[in-house]
Amino acid sequence: AVVSTQSGHYGRDFKMQEAETASDKTAVVHYHEEEAVYISAHPDRVTVIFSTLFKDPDDVVIGKVFLQEFKDARKAHQQAPQVLFSYGEPPAELNGQPGLLRGDNIGYVTFVLFPRHTSPTNRDNTINLIHQFRTYLHYHIKCSKAFLHSRMRSKTSEFLKVLNRAKPEAMTEKKFGVGKKF
Repeated sequence: AVVSTQSGHYGRDFKMQEAETASDKTAVVHYHEEEAVYISAHPDRVTVIFSTLFKDPDDVVIGKVFLQEFKDARKAHQQAPQVLFSYGEPPAELNGQPGLLRGDNIGYVTFVLFPRHTSPTNRDNTINLIHQFRTYLHYHIKCSKAFLHSRMRSKTSEFLKVLNRAKPEAMTEKKFGVGKKF
């Protein structure tokens, strides 16, 4: 139900952009608890903004690194949509929207989709990829945390082995001759 509703919003805004008309208001889709997608059509682009709530401060740090890679990927792949992100404060495009969250654990990710992304031949693929973005982001954050924890456990194990090898051998009494101990 949510997916078909989101598809409807995307399809409507993609068609408006194709006709080079702007939407008079931003579509808001609440797709997860305390998170939403904001979709607006412009004559030359469709802007899709995700609000994302990070449950853990470590998720914010890993998310920043991950999203920076998304942003930098456009340098290597000119056909990729423009990706912008901000933390704490919503982007200026959302000024006037009610119920926007603010805080250190809130991130906003903006995808700027151009006609090549919203054309009828690419439309379904674009909608599919946008639908999966939140899951994709949080999956990779969890995988990164699991990898870091695995590496930390491995290093801790190595350090314990080094410490165990450095322990002095048990002091034993050595006997030399009859009745003499050293």
